[in-house]
Amino acid sequence: MADAAVPEIGEVLPQLAVLVFAVVAFVWAVAGVRRRLADGQELVPLRPHQPVIWEGGDVALTVVAYLLVATLLAKIVPSQAPLAERLLANVGLSLSVAGGTSAWLLFRGATWNELGFVGGHWRDDIRTALGGVALVVFPLLMLAAALNALVQYRHPIVDFLDGQRDWPAVAIVIVSAVVVAPLAEEFFFRRVLQGWLEKYLGGDDLAPVLLSSLAFAAAHAGQGLAYVPLFPFSLVLGFIAQRTGSIVPCILLHALFNAVSVVLLLAQPVVVPAG
Repeated sequence: MADAAVPEIGEVLPQLAVLVFAVVAFVWAVAGVRRRLADGQELVPLRPHQPVIWEGGDVALTVVAYLLVATLLAKIVPSQAPLAERLLANVGLSLSVAGGTSAWLLFRGATWNELGFVGGHWRDDIRTALGGVALVVFPLLMLAAALNALVQYRHPIVDFLDGQRDWPAVAIVIVSAVVVAPLAEEFFFRRVLQGWLEKYLGGDDLAPVLLSSLAFAAAHAGQGLAYVPLFPFSLVLGFIAQRTGSIVPCILLHALFNAVSVVLLLAQPVVVPAG
């Protein structure tokens, strides 16, 4: 029987560096949480915000629009097309539906604040995003690695990077996973869906966060067991959105989380889900 290949130190050094950084960040974040709780401070300060104006029909319209555009793109870019084309088509799908939904809700009378694009809190948003990603990256990395040993994580980006690692390919992955996915998914799940749920179930109730997180996890079905770690990740994002009425810190946190995932995919062999 041939001996198993032992990776050289240079091959595992990037993963070790990310792991050490994640551990240090996690310890720092936990210490910060304990300190805030001991001082009687809120983990995420509440920002007063009004309920959204849209109704269930607007949420349903968003889902229908997504399915229609996805069907149209499937005709234009079939499954046999090169993976790069399919990833770019998915970018176009997400941006077009997010843009169309935003335009429709603005036409219905919503404001940019109601859409979650609240300005004037950049320092707080960045601080919240950094604290959130420091808190979740290490435990979710460990959970994702354990689950990947049971059922291999599947994602078009993983297949794409397995085939090529040149700069155009990396640029496509960064745009798709680190820019477009956080922007579109936070808008759809944390604002359009969760905002509507908060309107009817209560703005400080756990149910809207739980239901939107279940929908977010379900949307990632078919990617191995990725939905398992993505559910608690979504709970964190939903809690932040509920407290702030903004998706800006959620987009930043989501982008940072996906950026770590992309770094690990590029470094191999650890694979974690990109939300």
